[in-house]
Amino acid sequence: MGNRFICMAKKETKDNGSRSKRMGRSQRKLLAEEEFLHRQALSMALHQHQLSQRFDGSMSRRIGSTSSRRHALSDPISNGKQVPDILENIKIKKFLLIHGEGFGAWCWYKTISLLEEAGLFPTAFDLKGSGIDLTDTNSIATLVEYTKPLINYLEKLPEDEKVILVGHSTGGACISYALEHFPQKIAKAIFLCATMVTNGQRPFDIFADELGSAERLMQDSKFLIHGNGKEKPPTGFMFEKEQMKGLYFNQSPAKDVALAMVSMRPFPLGPIMEKLLLSPESYGSGRRFYIQTLDDHALSPDVQEKLVRENPPEGVFKIKGSDHCPFFSKPQSLHKILVEVAQIP
Repeated sequence: MGNRFICMAKKETKDNGSRSKRMGRSQRKLLAEEEFLHRQALSMALHQHQLSQRFDGSMSRRIGSTSSRRHALSDPISNGKQVPDILENIKIKKFLLIHGEGFGAWCWYKTISLLEEAGLFPTAFDLKGSGIDLTDTNSIATLVEYTKPLINYLEKLPEDEKVILVGHSTGGACISYALEHFPQKIAKAIFLCATMVTNGQRPFDIFADELGSAERLMQDSKFLIHGNGKEKPPTGFMFEKEQMKGLYFNQSPAKDVALAMVSMRPFPLGPIMEKLLLSPESYGSGRRFYIQTLDDHALSPDVQEKLVRENPPEGVFKIKGSDHCPFFSKPQSLHKILVEVAQIP
């Protein structure tokens, strides 16, 4: 009897050891893949930075391939593989990923990779004056100018095709504008901790509770850029690096923060100071969804809750432990939500 227990214990120890080794190999493989992605993205950002120093003119870069339910997600370890039959439930497979203030197409690199692995077709744009688009941000005064790459894409989209729009932060104003002007081409609009404005509201008004009134910002802020001279109204803004880290990246991996620090650019002020005119017939007919980030220092959960309450979308999702950049801090949770919204009939 004693020998049998000893043998069983040895077998269990051996099995546990084998299981630990398999888990160790799996974890190492996952970390190696993530390391490769980080290196790729950082290399792209550095290349973009060099391009912006070497060339003049205008360039726009596109990367990527061709019910009031509430959910809360954490971000479990996963290899990002999706069950193949999910595609049977998804009719619209094209995603347009619209970045927020200071960001560019580069910030979506994890989301693009995960969506492509799932058999979907993500596209990310550099809006005007963002990423490697070399337009001077001081010259961009309106939302129409700022969103031109998105508008151009939607104008050329065949009449029988639709897309799913995802807008991050102030990118919410861009997808609201698109919903108003191209409602027939947008199957669903997903606001990712974004400025989901109401008719006649400015995107900046959403941040008013966080940053203070527009008037005070104009007078006191050291982050403003006066591209036309100090005596003229400000043309853009950009936070200092340390402030940016605390506001946007309080839960993001250090490598992604490093990527952002070499890639972020000043943001034109005009587009977020412009009132959006949104009609019930166009914007109001669109299917909107909102993703809340619950550890967000740039757009607090309270403010996001207020947006949802005042301008109710069809569905609301929540990501636990996410800062203002869930594509960095909680990419798996974000991906699962995007796929779930795509599956909604």
